[in-house]
Amino acid sequence: MTAPEFIQLALEEDVRSGDYSTLASIPKEARGKAILKIKENGILAGMQWAQDIFHFLEPEAEFELFLKDKDAIQYGDIAFEVAAGVHTILKAERLVLNTMQRMSGIATMTRRYVDKIKDYNTKILDTRKTTPLFRMQEKQAVVLGGGVNHRFGLYDMVMLKDNHIDFCGGIEKAILQTQAYLKAHNLDLKIEVETRTLEDVKKILATGGVDRIMLDNYAPENIVTAVKMIDGAAETEASGGINYDNLELYAATGVDFISVGALTHHAVSLDISLKAEI
Repeated sequence: MTAPEFIQLALEEDVRSGDYSTLASIPKEARGKAILKIKENGILAGMQWAQDIFHFLEPEAEFELFLKDKDAIQYGDIAFEVAAGVHTILKAERLVLNTMQRMSGIATMTRRYVDKIKDYNTKILDTRKTTPLFRMQEKQAVVLGGGVNHRFGLYDMVMLKDNHIDFCGGIEKAILQTQAYLKAHNLDLKIEVETRTLEDVKKILATGGVDRIMLDNYAPENIVTAVKMIDGAAETEASGGINYDNLELYAATGVDFISVGALTHHAVSLDISLKAEI
């Protein structure tokens, strides 16, 4: 979904036949200004989306930007001032806030995770555990917080998870069939395979042709063993049962990536408001 498509659909969901509160109380020709006020400390995200939303409704809307995406923000900061038709400001208000609050909450949580392991080489990954039709913004927010995007969807990387392996009849068979399929269809996609045991890791290494090995629900000491076994033959990713409290234990194993679904499904929206400037 493109940005204009998202904005159009989101506004249609919210406005439908009309913003009657505004239509009933504000003259159509009224002009005004509003400021975006920060009411909670964190990391700012979604500034470009705010501008795109306003400009979708009114291309001539004017912005004065005081902050930018990725900035550390504090209570009382002003992110931007917008000058536009009052109807535009009020129609865009909730979509701008919903987008920026959600993105800023994700960026803030991601920055906490990234900072916790800044002394290690391990990178923080997001997952596909995202809000339907809002994945683009949520994954952008992860990057703004200092994290790294995993695959965007089912189409841009092969990930053979436990269910694929079980339905297919084993790790070796799943890998070989995948390699044959990609070759037959001329698809240049990386292959990641999920493992549940060190024996699974041995099977992958014996089969070969895998770009990344996921170590799912491993204890940290078993990840250390797995990383040594793999020895650079593939990237390594730790996943499952990892949270902020035990994050450093996993980073210390030497694993390349740690994927954290909580970045998107547990992040709390940041408190931001859009206020008329009278």
